[in-house]
Amino acid sequence: MRTNLLRTAAATALALLLAGCAGSADGAVRPDPANTPANTPAGGARSKIASVKGARITIYRDRQGAPQRTITSPNDYGTTRVFLVERDEGDWLQVLLPIRPNGSKGWIKAADVTLAETSHRVEIDRGAFRFTVYDGDRPVRTGKVATGEAGTPTPPGRYFFTELVKPTGDGGAYGPYAFGLSGFSPVLKSFAGGPGQLAIHGTNKPSAIGTRASHGCVRVGNDDITWMAKNLAIGTPVVVKG
Repeated sequence: MRTNLLRTAAATALALLLAGCAGSADGAVRPDPANTPANTPAGGARSKIASVKGARITIYRDRQGAPQRTITSPNDYGTTRVFLVERDEGDWLQVLLPIRPNGSKGWIKAADVTLAETSHRVEIDRGAFRFTVYDGDRPVRTGKVATGEAGTPTPPGRYFFTELVKPTGDGGAYGPYAFGLSGFSPVLKSFAGGPGQLAIHGTNKPSAIGTRASHGCVRVGNDDITWMAKNLAIGTPVVVKG
């Protein structure tokens, strides 16, 4: 797992959000404690979210117990470490990992985590520049997005929300909220002191929505990101298509 980033809140914003995928940050951020894996929307097919109980968790290559790595909790932004569960085998869980390469998986012991569920998922259609939030099979919110420019594309794949941060003031390039994603830029191995982590966030340039305008992050309207912050849990699956 990556080492801790610069400790100031402003540096956290830069590290998480690829400098907003729009320019430098102009406000400090803090984790939003109101959004946790315990938020469990009702209805529909559900995804399982595993929250780490202790200060660290061992990731295994397989269920035979071959250790792969250790990941600490909370994460660099003060949020309890979560994983999206891909397979539940009782005592063992296969989970999607927030590491490079995107789509990496590993096994954890069920006893090391607390399980919650969500019926929500977010789908990003890069070709249509549109997001849709589903509750089970039912779309509950949709809107336009901006995605990565040709040289810094938003990579397709299956991800999950890793943290929610709230910029101070008007939020500047990030808008009122930003969700960190478990994926990383395929082009930028580092950016502004961080590891090139992707995010979904608001914007101070709504005219760019519906275009390729970012360094890889997904920008949505500020009303949309505010709705997401109020309704979607850390750990919610995010599928980028197209």
